[in-house]
Amino acid sequence: MKKDSHKQSVQTTGHAWDGDLQEFNNPLPRWWLWGFYGTAVFAVIYWVFFPAWPFGTGFTTGVLNDITYTTADGREVTRHWNTRSLLDKEMAQARSDQQQFLDELKGASYADIRTDQRKSAFAYSMAKVLYADNCAACHQAGGAGKVGMYPNLADDAWLWGGNFARIEETIRDGRNGYMPAFRKSLDETQLAEVTDYVLSLSGHAVDVQAAARGKDIFNGQDGGCHLCHTSEATGMVSLGSANLTDSVWTIADVPGQGDIEGKRRAVREVIEHGVSRQMPGWAGRLNEAEIKILTFYVRELGGGA
Repeated sequence: MKKDSHKQSVQTTGHAWDGDLQEFNNPLPRWWLWGFYGTAVFAVIYWVFFPAWPFGTGFTTGVLNDITYTTADGREVTRHWNTRSLLDKEMAQARSDQQQFLDELKGASYADIRTDQRKSAFAYSMAKVLYADNCAACHQAGGAGKVGMYPNLADDAWLWGGNFARIEETIRDGRNGYMPAFRKSLDETQLAEVTDYVLSLSGHAVDVQAAARGKDIFNGQDGGCHLCHTSEATGMVSLGSANLTDSVWTIADVPGQGDIEGKRRAVREVIEHGVSRQMPGWAGRLNEAEIKILTFYVRELGGGA
């Protein structure tokens, strides 16, 4: 009985459904009302301080101080405050700071960059972008390279030399890698014998007698391989000829073969058809500071003598 009298004492909107389903007319919570009024006050304040309302051909600009900054071409620009002007100012400041770092690194030695934490941190952060934009398409992310096409930059075996000076020269001027094809100058037997000799240099189990004959061809007039790879087969940095004794393969995919016959095919294909590949020079695309930063980054990936 008390429950029914309580229902009748609450004000309703007068709407009823199914005879006894009614809508109460309860007031909104006070905290909700004050929150609503607060948003209205905040909106008025925002309209006064910040750009907000369209007006004629423009809009209300607010009362915050104007923003002044210097553009990349040296012009001083003053604009009313808005988020776009603020972004432009921050971007201009970032470019200015970046240029100061670039000028500083341009005159620094590689040893200085390596030992100075601030310089090396900036060089790494910028070089990652330079590498991704200019090098990663061929040498892959992290410098892993691709056997048969692009050298691995993350090891210490460098065809053209892995010190700072040689890497900088490579990036600036590019490289032309060439090895003549021997399919016409050597017969089938000679090709097989040289192949066995080349594989024996890195410890593979091959026909010992065939490898011995291959060594004579390698160092003789018929093959003449020693003229580029040296008689010890350790290669020449000045020519970019590979060291055949270190088990590092940049053209023939020897590690990727499952048996000795597959390794023979991989090496023989290179001997038969030769090599012709080119890395472009980046002097026309990157400035001196960028080449230096990229040289530092690539050298730190692996590097060598």
